[in-house]
Amino acid sequence: MLPRAVAALVAYVPGTGFFVGEAEQEANRIVWEDRPVSIRFATTEEAAAMTFRREPTRSGPLRVIEVQDFDVSACGGTHVARAGQVGMVALRSWEKFRGGMRLEFVCGGRALREFRVLRDAVAGSLRFLSVAPQDLPSAIEGAQGENRDLRRTIRDLHGRLAVHEASALVQRARNVGAVRVIVDALDGWDQAGLKALASAAAGQPGVVAALLSASDPALIVIARAPGVSLDAAAVLKAMLQQFGGKGGGTAELAQGGGLAGARADMAAALSQIIESSLRP
Repeated sequence: MLPRAVAALVAYVPGTGFFVGEAEQEANRIVWEDRPVSIRFATTEEAAAMTFRREPTRSGPLRVIEVQDFDVSACGGTHVARAGQVGMVALRSWEKFRGGMRLEFVCGGRALREFRVLRDAVAGSLRFLSVAPQDLPSAIEGAQGENRDLRRTIRDLHGRLAVHEASALVQRARNVGAVRVIVDALDGWDQAGLKALASAAAGQPGVVAALLSASDPALIVIARAPGVSLDAAAVLKAMLQQFGGKGGGTAELAQGGGLAGARADMAAALSQIIESSLRP
């Protein structure tokens, strides 16, 4: 178990990241010097004359741990005989906490295991990004920026494609009275894409678009044009009762996911629910 006196070497310096680095260096200096750690019991009178790193919360005789010429603490925990037994001390993280700093650290064998994990992760990232170690943060930041730009481009292209595909879907719609109904299972569209596609189709007068994803578990989006007497949320609720999943929406637009079953069965049930809702 890590001695609390050595833990104090890491945590006693509050402040910014610069001071955190100093604390780590100072902790390792004491460890590498292999200073002796003594354990003794002090009477109330002896304890009153001592300068503790932190004032004890209890009175009476105290168990005192002292790192030679560095730290004196009252502690009842397990401790090493010499600081060198702790091994290397490495900080994992730090954050401001209650007016001070909360530091997380590892030492000895744990520090070596942490180093190996970080080494392998960094080495893999360097190979993937083809940059020098000091350039890794900026390379990751650049890659994230490129990904954001690509996602925006994909959303824009999906929107444009949805308008085109919606026109083709409307051409294949079935007439239920005065309403044109689209029920279809489509491959390659995520929730946002299905929503854009259904909304574009329902942007034309007298159209109801009910779309399912071809992937499992199924996604579903139901949209209807203004003036069509259909409650999209009620249709979705009926589908969820039959095929599971969850979702919600309004009378104009509803969407959900997690439906389980054959697409042919879902499409047939969806058509039946919509037609029953549209016919008097």
